[in-house]
Amino acid sequence: MGGSQVLSLFPFALASILAIGIVKLYLENSHSVRIRLHPAGFISPSEASVVSQCNVFDGRWVFDNATRPLYREQSCPYLTKQVTCRKNGRPDSLYQNWRWKPNDCELPKFDAITLLEILRDKTMMLIGDSIQRTQWESLVCLIQSSIIGGRKSLYRDPPMKIFYAEEFNAKIVFYWNPFIVESNSDHALKHTVYKRLVNLDTVEKHSKHWKGVDVLVFESYVWWMYKPVINATNGPSHQIQEYNVTNAYRMAMKTWANWIESNVDPRTQRVFFMSPSPTHLWSWEWRPGSDENCFNETHPIEGRSYWGTGSSIEIMGAVADVLREMKINVTYMNITQLSEFRKDGHTTVYTERRGKLLTKEQKADPKNYGDCIHWCLPGVPDTWNEILYAYLLHDFYHLFNTTQ
Repeated sequence: MGGSQVLSLFPFALASILAIGIVKLYLENSHSVRIRLHPAGFISPSEASVVSQCNVFDGRWVFDNATRPLYREQSCPYLTKQVTCRKNGRPDSLYQNWRWKPNDCELPKFDAITLLEILRDKTMMLIGDSIQRTQWESLVCLIQSSIIGGRKSLYRDPPMKIFYAEEFNAKIVFYWNPFIVESNSDHALKHTVYKRLVNLDTVEKHSKHWKGVDVLVFESYVWWMYKPVINATNGPSHQIQEYNVTNAYRMAMKTWANWIESNVDPRTQRVFFMSPSPTHLWSWEWRPGSDENCFNETHPIEGRSYWGTGSSIEIMGAVADVLREMKINVTYMNITQLSEFRKDGHTTVYTERRGKLLTKEQKADPKNYGDCIHWCLPGVPDTWNEILYAYLLHDFYHLFNTTQ
């Protein structure tokens, strides 16, 4: 995908590495180096090279009840009711036991302390809608149990939720922004769902929070897909027009890209963009002749490929085009295909709606109340974060070696 696929070095300053205070070099032999970040964690050359030598997005789901899930629902106090499917009554748990296996490699084992050392004295921000919030919750759950002594906290500063690891002076932030550009849905709690209005030419209100952030992870998709057209402005706020969604999305992406190019320093910051999270709204797409949704699905879709109608090729093409033209490398996290297989991973009726868990009557009507957009945790978003972790290992390792 041109420039967007080029893996730029993760340009954290050498001074920040030295600040860790415990980085040591260990020569395994004359040809390889392991970086020691803490007594129990290393980055080996093989781990660091996974994303540069293997397409980690091409693979299959394998059942693994030995190492999955990576954490327990009840062990993470930061999960919201929206994603705690077992606690909310889901009778099966197999959706927690699937591991993503790239065809030509193994993903590095996720190590929370290694990630925290990489993020020492830094901020990582995940920007997007409720799908991105779920990825943020997943990431917090993956690391929080490794922080001993209660030196961790979560606080809200709308539109942000901030997890803070005190020992590492590391922040992992979720920032609510469903359209990336400004819109009438930007309030973290009081946002309109049906009467959407997007300002295609400005990110100023949001970007002041992005400025200087070390790792930026953007996502924006589902909120665009309510209708084929969307009301938007591109200039004076009173000049509202109806735009084709794909065209509007492309315009918004260009506004975002202009800000990234003008404000991100590739020597000190890293930018990722998540591809669309798929939906599984119609069972006839994977089981011809049926007329249901993802409710009661317990296994992934089998086969080498599957593509549902909920994942827009046009939107993905717009993202690819914009990233390809950018002067700064942005890594496109192409998680759509691997997530397409996971019809079993959604919250369905074991979730909340408008802040309340579904009633008994609503649960009995999954065709109308089943949520086949959002994901249970532990679950599919954990894999997105495993892949993100692999990229960060690569970048940190190569930065260290190029600064020696």
